Amino acid sequence: MNWFAKFEKKFSKYAIKNLMFYIIILYAIGFVMNMFFNGLYDAYFSLDFAMIFKGQIWRLVTFIIQPPSDNIFFVIFVLYFYYLIGTVLEKIWGSFKFNVYFFTGVILNIIASLLIYLIWGLSFKLSTNYINLALFMAFAMEQPDMEVLLFFFIPIKIKWMAIFDAVIFGITIVFGYLSPFLPIKVWYSLYLAGFLAPTGVMCYANATAALISMLNFIIFFFLYKKGPARSSTQRNYEKAMRTAKKAQQNARRDYWKQNNSTQAGTYGYASEGSRTQESQAQHAKRGVPKHRCAVCGRTELDDENLTFRFCSKCAGNYEYCSDHLYTHIHVTGDKK
Repeated sequence: MNWFAKFEKKFSKYAIKNLMFYIIILYAIGFVMNMFFNGLYDAYFSLDFAMIFKGQIWRLVTFIIQPPSDNIFFVIFVLYFYYLIGTVLEKIWGSFKFNVYFFTGVILNIIASLLIYLIWGLSFKLSTNYINLALFMAFAMEQPDMEVLLFFFIPIKIKWMAIFDAVIFGITIVFGYLSPFLPIKVWYSLYLAGFLAPTGVMCYANATAALISMLNFIIFFFLYKKGPARSSTQRNYEKAMRTAKKAQQNARRDYWKQNNSTQAGTYGYASEGSRTQESQAQHAKRGVPKHRCAVCGRTELDDENLTFRFCSKCAGNYEYCSDHLYTHIHVTGDKK
C-alpha cells in the first residue's frame, strides 16, 4: 500500500502521540459520569441519530467517552489493559498508523449507526464496544503468545481469547443475516446464548453494526499487512527481530562447533584450535582478522572503525560488533 506510505509521510506530523492515554482519560470521565449521574450519558452523549438529526451533533464525538466496563471492581484493570494494548500497538506501528486505525474505528461506528437508522429506522446507540474489540484483535495479531490472567488467576494466551471473540463475532454476523431462515428452536437457542436479538430487524441491525464497525480490522490486517509499505517503526522493529534471531542461530551453531572441536582435541584428533599456533602479529601479517562478530561476521578488516566486545552473558567466548552487542540473543548452550 504505497499510497498509505505517502499519506503517512505527508500527514504524520499531525498524529497524536500517546493517543491511548487521552482515550483512557475520556473513559474514566465516562465511568464517573455513569456512576454518579446515571442516565446522563444516554440522555445527552450517546450515539443517537434520532437526536443528532434534531441538532445534537456533539453526540458524534461524545459517544466515545463510554468506558469499556461499568463494573467498579474491574474498571481499573480494564482501563489499564486497554492502555497497554494501545501503547504497544503505537510502539509497533508508529503513532500515525495507530491514530488512523483508532479513528477509522470511530468513523465506522458512526457510519454503521447512521445506516441502521436510515434503513430500518432504529436509533441504534452503538457504544465503544467494537472500537475496543478492534484494538484487542489487532493486539492479538501482533502479540499472539502474550499471556494474561483470565479472572485474575487462569493464564491464557491472547490468541485464544481473540479466537473466542472472533467466533462470537462471526456468529453474530452470519446468523444475524440468516435469522429469517433459521428454525425457531435454533434461533431461540442462539437468543438465549446472547448471539441473536429477539426480532429479525434487530438481528439485521446487530449484524450490520458488527460488520461495518470492524472493517478497520479487516482492512488493516488483510490488506495493509500484505502490502510492501511499512512505517519506519515497523521496519526498525522487524529488523531488530531478524537480527536477534540470526544472532541466536549463529551463536548456537558456533557454540556447538567450539565444543565439538574441544572434544576432538581431547581424543587426539586435529582441531582448528590446535592447528592455529601463530601469534596475533603473524595473523595480521597474513591478513587474518583478530575479531569477528558472531552475528554479521564482519571483522576489523571490513571497517577499521568497528569496535568489538565479548558478551559476558553468553555461554562461550562470543564477540560482537558495536551494532549487535546489545541486540543479539544470549547463547545459553541449550541445544535446540
